[in-house]
Amino acid sequence: MSHPRLSLALEMPEALPPEGDIALFSPVGTLDLGGLPVDRLVAIQPEKPDHDVLSQRGLRVSPSAEGSYAAAIIFAPRAKAEARALIADACQRVAPGGPIYVDGVKTEGIDSLLKELRGRVDLSAPIAKAHGKIAWFAADPDLLSDWAARDIHPVEGFVTRPGVFSADAVDEGSALLAECLPETLPAKVADLGAGWGWLSAQILARKGVERLDLVESDAVALDCAKRNISDPRAQFLWADATRHAPEERYTAVVMNPPFHGAARGADPALGLAFIQAARGMLSLSGTLWMVANRHLPYADALATAFHEIEEITPPSGPSTRFRIIRAAKPIPAGKTPGKSAGMRATAEPKRTLAPRKRR
Repeated sequence: MSHPRLSLALEMPEALPPEGDIALFSPVGTLDLGGLPVDRLVAIQPEKPDHDVLSQRGLRVSPSAEGSYAAAIIFAPRAKAEARALIADACQRVAPGGPIYVDGVKTEGIDSLLKELRGRVDLSAPIAKAHGKIAWFAADPDLLSDWAARDIHPVEGFVTRPGVFSADAVDEGSALLAECLPETLPAKVADLGAGWGWLSAQILARKGVERLDLVESDAVALDCAKRNISDPRAQFLWADATRHAPEERYTAVVMNPPFHGAARGADPALGLAFIQAARGMLSLSGTLWMVANRHLPYADALATAFHEIEEITPPSGPSTRFRIIRAAKPIPAGKTPGKSAGMRATAEPKRTLAPRKRR
């Protein structure tokens, strides 16, 4: 992914200091590095997939900022509180007077972010290109301290940080899924995309669980989960859930898969990848519990991945937005499933599943 705005900004005389590390805050893995001194770059990327791609490209990569830098380039995320926190962090870590560049696209809110900055710092005139803008200012540790990341308390006993999924409240889908979990769960469970750990805490409250792997790609969210859960049965894994390969198969997987792509539109491919990943992680008698938005086309993928599928109605009543699914007995990759009569609906969570009807 090219960044023509950054290329134009770097054409200016003395755009970057001649020496010292340059921090890239929140860069995507496909970032065009043209015009940048690669040997001086340090990528700050907490998302495991992008982190790994950048590392494979030879960059120094860290999930969080460490030390000090001569300059910083911030690729502003959509979440405004997260973007503010990154800028505040750069102000503390970049040598006084060093340039801090803030880049973003209009659909991610760069106009309003730069407007806020303009009222707080001596901001350059922005360069507009390719549906976005970039502007810069000189670092000063006394600037923007009130923008620094602080703990959020979405529910009693839990903390989150700006930018993590559902940072301000328990996600409705996760809450409905928790309602539908049985009183007793299998021994070895994975929470794929565990986030800051609320759903994992509900899993650990069930009988029968001997180990729970919290698999999360966002290092910031996972750090929150570590603070929120002290149960010794919990294991915290910073990993891309779609690529996670456990040493031993799980007997159950619980998940609320993401469904937004880079452009923020609904992207069924993410959820489909989670379904295939869960299929590969489960024992042949294992069970998947998942929640998904009703409009997402997961039925066919589930039918080819599991022998038994049912939709569960939460105890609080049907949801018009979400579908709670219990799928059992994964079909090994390469095996052809029999024809299904479709997803079965149930009025309440069941402990056993009837085999799917075959035509």
